[in-house]
Amino acid sequence: MTLTFLGTGTSMGVPVAGGFMREELFHDPRNERTRCSAWIQTEELSFLIDVGPEYRIQSIRSGIKSVDFVLVTHEHMDHIGGLDELRMYNYKKKGPIDVYTTETACASIKSRFDYMFGENKYPGSTSLDLHVIKNVIEIGDVKITPLPIKHGKLEILGFRINDTAYLTDVKDISKSTLSLLSGCKTIVLSALRWEPEHPTHLTIPQAVDIIEQLGIPEAYLIHMNSYVDHEKTNRNLPPHIKLAFDMQTIPLR
Repeated sequence: MTLTFLGTGTSMGVPVAGGFMREELFHDPRNERTRCSAWIQTEELSFLIDVGPEYRIQSIRSGIKSVDFVLVTHEHMDHIGGLDELRMYNYKKKGPIDVYTTETACASIKSRFDYMFGENKYPGSTSLDLHVIKNVIEIGDVKITPLPIKHGKLEILGFRINDTAYLTDVKDISKSTLSLLSGCKTIVLSALRWEPEHPTHLTIPQAVDIIEQLGIPEAYLIHMNSYVDHEKTNRNLPPHIKLAFDMQTIPLR
């Protein structure tokens, strides 16, 4: 079982459109970050967590040939903007792709991509089956536990896949959700910047504190902005916590 980080950057990407803030970056390819998304492969399955605006490029770079289903954390466009890029996978699957997410995200997807649903579905557009996920589900060789978290005031989802947890755009994690993370071997957690505190995202120190509190032995940080240098930051993190970078593939315990 492996996880590939398709993208590890903030909602605007790093650097942002127009190349602004590029001067903040050291010349390290790991400092150029597309919007957050992950690809998980098991012996039986190939599936995604979020599908951002750069998914077409990400899929070509990583060689994703099949998508069995998609987990969507929330409805912001940096996490769903690439849904219509999945149309070619419909042909391979010979049917719609299942998407598991929140009730509000389902409604938002139907509204923003209205041409993909209903009687007026545009011919050739992506076909999706949307599902609200509230409880543990098992698909093939994976057990998926939805993890309710807060992105500012917005209620979103992280996911526990077997013994791996993926949580992006996090600001607050309730005690009940922390308990669902018990026993995880690997965690992926968003961490926007070093400082100052942000109203809707964890800072790097806050994310490190949560990981240490949970005692998870392997951790990767995602959703970093233009002021976070890969090499310099890694030197200042505990040995078991590292920044992820685009196209990095890790084995999952």
